[in-house]
Amino acid sequence: MNIISYKAIGLIHTPFTEPKGTPIQPTAGLGIEGSVELFPEYVEGLKDISGFSHVFLIYHMHLAKPSLIVKPFLDDAVHGIFSTRSPGRPNTIGFSVVRLISVETNILRIQDLDIIDNTPLLDIKPFVPEFDIRTAEKVGWYKNKVERFKIVRDDGRFIA
Repeated sequence: MNIISYKAIGLIHTPFTEPKGTPIQPTAGLGIEGSVELFPEYVEGLKDISGFSHVFLIYHMHLAKPSLIVKPFLDDAVHGIFSTRSPGRPNTIGFSVVRLISVETNILRIQDLDIIDNTPLLDIKPFVPEFDIRTAEKVGWYKNKVERFKIVRDDGRFIA
């Protein structure tokens, strides 16, 4: 198989200097503020982004240790990585829907964070509820676990 590579288009800045203690989902980090520093050559791509209240940030989880079997934060049992939201993916790509507060040249002020400081940014996409929200009939093993996600924090188990 061919190697696929991506180039960072910026850096995500947050108050979280290490995985341990970081919220495990964006909605568990409500109100936590940070910023996206877009590299100058990509600033033109921000045209009209300020018209959105939320954006997807797609990023490289540079500190994550890949594994196909994981014990996720919300369960004591092990699961296959593809049935979890754990960071230790084969391709350590993450995404978060964050609140967009403002845009100042190449800096996006954002809120509702679950991302480590200095995380390489791969892409930004607008969040559009009509495109992105669906009702799920099943949530697998998360069924009786999701009520705890706002209080559970990263304990460092996926660090490379």
